[in-house]
Amino acid sequence: MIMQDEPKSFQPDKPLDEMTLDDLRQGIDSVDNTIHDLIIQRTQYVLQVGKVKEKDSNAIFYRPEREARIHRRLEERHEGPLPVAAIHRIFREIISASLNLEKGLSISFLGPEATYTHQAALKHFGSAFTMSSARTIDEVFHEVEVGRADFGVVPVENSTEGMVHHTLDRFVDSPLGISAEIIQPLEHSLLSLAEQSHRIKTVFAHFRNLRQCRQWVDHHLPQAKLITTSSTREALEFCGKKKRSAAIAGTYMADHYGLNVLAENIQDHSNWENRFLVLGKDTPAPSGKDKTTLLFSFRDQPGFLHRILGIFADGGINLTRIESRPSRKKAWDYLFFVDFEGHLGDEAVAATLERLSQVPGLSTKILGSYPLRAI
Repeated sequence: MIMQDEPKSFQPDKPLDEMTLDDLRQGIDSVDNTIHDLIIQRTQYVLQVGKVKEKDSNAIFYRPEREARIHRRLEERHEGPLPVAAIHRIFREIISASLNLEKGLSISFLGPEATYTHQAALKHFGSAFTMSSARTIDEVFHEVEVGRADFGVVPVENSTEGMVHHTLDRFVDSPLGISAEIIQPLEHSLLSLAEQSHRIKTVFAHFRNLRQCRQWVDHHLPQAKLITTSSTREALEFCGKKKRSAAIAGTYMADHYGLNVLAENIQDHSNWENRFLVLGKDTPAPSGKDKTTLLFSFRDQPGFLHRILGIFADGGINLTRIESRPSRKKAWDYLFFVDFEGHLGDEAVAATLERLSQVPGLSTKILGSYPLRAI
């Protein structure tokens, strides 16, 4: 039923550049109605998908490979003028709301709220799901392991500081795997109760944030006292108690802590990124562009690592990262974490893993095959 005040379908009778403001607004209203109708139509398909899945006890509701393909398709067909990042955000929320109709999911993330990990979780899952913050990486793993959360989001790499080793170590004994990865640009801002930066006398910041913004701070606030804190949250709390102080944090934290944004993008380099992992219990199907993470260890002997890497090379597998960690079982015993292109279901990957399984003294554990970042 059409509401009495709902705009009628707009049929333009003149070129766009000859329309009046009223004509243009009528056109926008008409398009909005069409978009709304199509979203409802899409929702009907989603609800039917949910009914089909309910008949299968082994059905997987969250399919990161399917979502990755959707975003890649949208990016390939997009021609502007709206930035493609905006298209990704819009569809992220449509997909999130639709999936929540199929099955409400709960996400645990390394907190507190408004941190980079929280933003990464929102970027990947959208805002429709239940989000709960955890105090530690261990707690995020535990929440998913015992079933209180369907998925977890934890940091694994900072482009300036390297790997988050505690996340890697936790995978050794956990039954969880990697369902997806999230790449979040590192963007710092100067936040304060004050309204002008020249009034700032003290800057609070986590030591990593301060190091990443040191050039900007030295140039713009040369007289300010710099105080490092144990966390970004602590810096924001200190800043919120002193008017002539500021904190270095993400812009989105300003509203959460009631602060003003005095300057944005104050990091020393524009191409820094943080990488996060989505923890889950299922292995996504191939998406067409995937990454696999493998953990392996072996007896200490000369040339063994060279031999293992040679198997990857012979199989035509492109390694994108290798990281070593002490096993914590005995001195000079190491674990190796390897990322490589491809999915467990790919013929070349399967053949390479089969060759590795035949190497005496080599122990391996697949941590996950998941889509290469799509957004």
